[in-house]
Amino acid sequence: MVKQAILLTSLACGLILAQPADDSSPASSNVMNAQYPRIHSDLRATFRLSAPDAHKVQVSIAHGRYDMSRGADGLWYATTPPLVPGFHYYSFNVDGASVADPSSHSYYGGSRDSSGIEVPEKGVDFYEAKSVPHGEVRIRWYLSKVTGQHRRCFVYTPPGYDTNTRGRYPVLYLQHGSGEDETGWIFQGRANLILDNLISAGKAKPMIVVMENGYASVGGQSKLPAAATDLDKPAPKVGGYPADTSGFNDVMLQDVIPMIDGAYRTLADREHRAMAGLSMGGNQTCQLTFRNLDKFAWIGAFSGTGNGLSTAPIDAKTFIGGVFADGAALNAKLRLLWIGMGTEEPDPFPGAIGSFRKMLDLSGVKYVYFVSPGTAHEWQTWRRDLNDFAPRLFR
Repeated sequence: MVKQAILLTSLACGLILAQPADDSSPASSNVMNAQYPRIHSDLRATFRLSAPDAHKVQVSIAHGRYDMSRGADGLWYATTPPLVPGFHYYSFNVDGASVADPSSHSYYGGSRDSSGIEVPEKGVDFYEAKSVPHGEVRIRWYLSKVTGQHRRCFVYTPPGYDTNTRGRYPVLYLQHGSGEDETGWIFQGRANLILDNLISAGKAKPMIVVMENGYASVGGQSKLPAAATDLDKPAPKVGGYPADTSGFNDVMLQDVIPMIDGAYRTLADREHRAMAGLSMGGNQTCQLTFRNLDKFAWIGAFSGTGNGLSTAPIDAKTFIGGVFADGAALNAKLRLLWIGMGTEEPDPFPGAIGSFRKMLDLSGVKYVYFVSPGTAHEWQTWRRDLNDFAPRLFR
């Protein structure tokens, strides 16, 4: 039982009221034996921090910043309003300095390592570890011919890959979003657990999933976006996305796909090769796949499409080389075009995705459209996206 927690009862004025929190339990994302943060039955979250010399402490989470109060034990506490289920980045602000929570695991997002908290969704377990056969997640290092640098990708191999030595598998290339990296789909997105559960239930074909870093610079050092000096502020951006992604297509085509087909037992043709990505990764997916339909037949765009953040009307005759101008011809090549987003996505995503869909509709291009209820531009949306997208592949 928790002795005391602090409930934020007025967001407008920051009023704090002490209240028992005996219905709470430690978040699953806490480090070993850490009792805070705690999740309440109504999905409020209580945070605690030891900062004995601080004058003002706040917690920033889910686009809100909440004042913390010093408790009778000398520690700082705050309880948020109910949070949307899923994964959330957060940080503490101590007298103007943003710091991570030593009681939580850190995850790479927002161009920095940030604390993260997992808020459970009642009755939902498709992304949880279950007593089913599990695949493996491998780290593959390689020297890029494009960037001249050593790079790594994460590779999921399905259950039975090492025992079924004669089996060959289709491949899904799955990309992260802006300010994240190749670790995101495993640690935040739980893609491996989602695939384990789908494959075990017979809902998805066994497949290899490759997660590459979306930042690459042609002929030079790969550049990740510069981390923000204030953890609550976004990193600098170029053209709507953090730089530099200019070499990504070449890395995929010249380095990654040949390496994966050479090192793993893949079915190395377009009918057995898919690509999907979230946000920036969705844009990268569209830009790469629609220019290389000889290599991809299955395409997924999660909260991001080929027009990036632009909400302007799209001319199908000129967009991405005019590939959308003849809808019937494109439909004959595609096995699946899948688009998804959350109902609470912030601007400009609804407008940008809407513009892309309108162009598809006018051109007669067939696609599947999926909506995640109650979620915004966040990992719960993208977990749901993958859970709907993966079962449709390679059928």
